[in-house]
Amino acid sequence: MRVLVINSGSSSLKFKLFSMQDESVLCSGLIERIGTDESNITFSLKEHTQSKTLHIKDHDEALNILFDLLFDSGIIVTLDELGAVGHRVVHGGESYTQATLIDEDVLVKLESLIPLAPLHNPANIAGIRAVTAHTKELRQVAVFDTAFHHSMPAKAYRYALPRELYEKDGIRRYGFHGTSHAYITKVAAGYLNKEVSDLNIISLHLGNGASICAVREGKSVDTSMGMTPLEGLVMGSRSGDIDPSIIVYLHQLKGYSIEKIDHLLNYESGLIGLCGENDMRTIVKKAKIDEDYRLALDVFVYRIQKYIGAYMAVMGKIDAIVFTGGIGEHASEVREKICHGLEGLGVVIDPDAKEKVEIQSVESAVRICVIPTDEELEIALQTKALLSVI
Repeated sequence: MRVLVINSGSSSLKFKLFSMQDESVLCSGLIERIGTDESNITFSLKEHTQSKTLHIKDHDEALNILFDLLFDSGIIVTLDELGAVGHRVVHGGESYTQATLIDEDVLVKLESLIPLAPLHNPANIAGIRAVTAHTKELRQVAVFDTAFHHSMPAKAYRYALPRELYEKDGIRRYGFHGTSHAYITKVAAGYLNKEVSDLNIISLHLGNGASICAVREGKSVDTSMGMTPLEGLVMGSRSGDIDPSIIVYLHQLKGYSIEKIDHLLNYESGLIGLCGENDMRTIVKKAKIDEDYRLALDVFVYRIQKYIGAYMAVMGKIDAIVFTGGIGEHASEVREKICHGLEGLGVVIDPDAKEKVEIQSVESAVRICVIPTDEELEIALQTKALLSVI
C-alpha cells in the first residue's frame, strides 16, 4: 500500500509518498508561494532533488503539478497505485478524536470549525478539495493535530470561564502537535522497552512552534497549547502565555484593533518580539554577546522549565523527558540550559552526550532522550490503520 501525505498551508503544499510495506519514503517535496508569480517547487526522489520557479495560481493547480511529478518520475503509473491520501488537519474540535475518512459531510463539519483555527483549517480544507477535484475515487483521510489530546481530563482542558462558553461555543483547551507527540510516544516506548500503555513521559516538541505534553500511560493528560496554538511556551513569533488583561489594555488604552492584537501576538511576539530573530541558531550564537538575545533565550528556556516542573508535579514519577522538533533535536546548548537547574527534580544532563539518543548523566533519576519526530509518517500510519478496519 502507498499513502500520499499532504500538509496544505495557506500558500504551500508539502507532501511525502510512503510505501507502507516498509514505511519508506518514495519521494517528497514542497510547493511554496502558491498564488504568486514566483511559486517554487522542490521535488526529491532518492538522492536527487530538483527545483524550479513558475506561476501556480491555486492549490488545484499545485496538486495537478504534484501528480504530474509522480507520473513523470515513474513512481506511479496510475492513481490506482495510491491506497489513500492522508491529510494533516490542524483542528478537529470535539467532533474528531481520531483519524477520519473524508466525505462531504466531514468537509462541511470541518468548515464549521474554521473559527477555531482560522489560520490553518481553511488551507487544510483547500488541499482536500483540490484532491477531490482531481479524482473522486481516491480515498482521503483526515488526521488531526488535536486528536491525541482528547484523552485529557476535564480538569486539564476546561478553562475557568462561564460554562455556556464551553457548552455552546466550544471554548476549551484542545492542544496541538498531536501527531508529533503521538509518534514520539510510540517510538519512546519502543526505545525504552516499555508498552505504550505503561509509558509516562514529558514530550517537548520544540521548533518555531513549540509545545509540551504530559503523557501518562501512553495518553495525553495535559499540554501547553490551548484552544489555539498561541497559548503555552514562548515560540518563534507567538507570545505563549500572557496576562489576558494585556489584550484589554492594548485595545482600550492603546487603541489597537482586535485584528492588530491578533497579528501582534501571533506574528510579532515570542522570540521575534524579544530580540528581532526567531532562528534559534542565531539566537544562541548572539546571546553570548548581546543582552536582547540573551534575554530571549532565557525567557524561552525559563518558560519550558516551569512547564516541566508543573507536569512532573501532577504526574509523579516519569520515565523520561523527550526532546524533539528542530530545536529539541539539534540545539544541544538549549537542551542543556533547559535541564540545568532541574537537578533537584532528578533531571541531570550529560553535556558530553550531544549526539546520543540518551543524554542524561549517570546521576540522573530521569532518562533524557532526543528522538526525531516524523509527523508525516505518523499521518501515513494512522491512515493505513483506519483503512485496514473499514
